[in-house]
Amino acid sequence: MLRLRVNGQERVVEEELDSATPLLWVLRDHLGLVGSKYGCGAGFCGACTVQVNGTPMRSCSVLATAVGGMEIVTIEGLAGSDEHLHPLQQAWIEIDVPQCGYCQAGQLMSAAALLRQKPNPSDADIDAAMSGNLCRCGTYQRIRAAIHRAVEIMTARLRPAGGANGDG
Repeated sequence: MLRLRVNGQERVVEEELDSATPLLWVLRDHLGLVGSKYGCGAGFCGACTVQVNGTPMRSCSVLATAVGGMEIVTIEGLAGSDEHLHPLQQAWIEIDVPQCGYCQAGQLMSAAALLRQKPNPSDADIDAAMSGNLCRCGTYQRIRAAIHRAVEIMTARLRPAGGANGDG
């Protein structure tokens, strides 16, 4: 039996797992969380990216048994429990980022980790943070634009209602 904390909930895998089972297969096959995609299987493409204790990790190359007790967030949990889109998801839609969409869950998870570390990243910050996430459709310009748009959305959410000086 394996206990994992995924998207804020304690999850239990009752089946016996091989000790070499990657987290990706536990998420997809045992927990039904299929947003993280299998890409290369070697941790190079980023399609399977999830966050483990806030750090983006390639779930195809992380052993499921190694992350017990850690907080795992998948694309299904990115928005949180308030049922509103995460600013990145909103920006992704506004900018029309996806083409085929296969890599997008991993892209979003890496971008969310970046914005937590650097709330107003430069283009160079974005390029560095996203360099491990490959997009076969080449939507890198739109990804960068969407990350900047998410910063705008997040900033607007922090402003007091009623005007720029807060007296309205």
